[in-house]
Amino acid sequence: MAAIGIFDSGYGGLTILDSIRQKLPQYDYVYLGDNARAPYGTRSFEVVYRYTLQCVRKLFEFDCPLIILACNTASAKALRSIQQNDLPKIAPQNRVLGVIRPTVEAVDKLTKTRSVGLLATSGTVQSNSYPLEIKKLYPDISITSQACPMWVPLVENNEFTNSGAEFFIEKDLKNLLAADTNIDAIMLGCTHYPLLLPLIEKFVSPKINIISQGKIVAESLNDYLQRHPEIDKRLSRNSTVQFYTSEQDTKFSQSASLFLNQDIVAQHIEM
Repeated sequence: MAAIGIFDSGYGGLTILDSIRQKLPQYDYVYLGDNARAPYGTRSFEVVYRYTLQCVRKLFEFDCPLIILACNTASAKALRSIQQNDLPKIAPQNRVLGVIRPTVEAVDKLTKTRSVGLLATSGTVQSNSYPLEIKKLYPDISITSQACPMWVPLVENNEFTNSGAEFFIEKDLKNLLAADTNIDAIMLGCTHYPLLLPLIEKFVSPKINIISQGKIVAESLNDYLQRHPEIDKRLSRNSTVQFYTSEQDTKFSQSASLFLNQDIVAQHIEM
């Protein structure tokens, strides 16, 4: 079996996996969550790179010729180094893709004012990856970033339905929209954030487009496979999915089941 590998530091990548499986159900998938070392958002570039490379290597051991870093922090802090420096040495025939570029490519059609907001982890904001990518593709678009350090813990600890979660979400959204009153589109630059959509929409005008990554990444992957038949033909098609976590497997299975609305059985692996 040669599956598509989906990696995230925690549970957020499950939102990406879910969208990809809906778009491309025929393929096999292996999901790896490095939950024991999550969150990545506040860690240094060096640590994120090291952890991400370890997880990429593990997915290569599981015979995944194509890996999606379904983690914005890993995409921002580790993807380029892995693509340029590590892949040529350890697996030149394999590919590792991120989630930032597809998200940025989708922005152009979703903003009329050319003012876009970004909600992300501290690590993704500090990396400046989104503004750099947007400047390359759409130099007329301005981007305002807001770090949301409490949002991932709210999701990871299943506390985002509590009333206290509203305080942090409302505060960060107010800060973002006050920084640029012309914003008409907001990118959710973290794969955990779609689970917070009902709360986000509560504090944002319906005239503002909320850009979630799942469908965008799924469409981008579908396009990539059509343009790279040499990769596509290496992938197996049995419609299976396996779940691995560096955390306790029963804990991951319970939480992942909530994310995907189905029973999940995960296996623990040492990183």
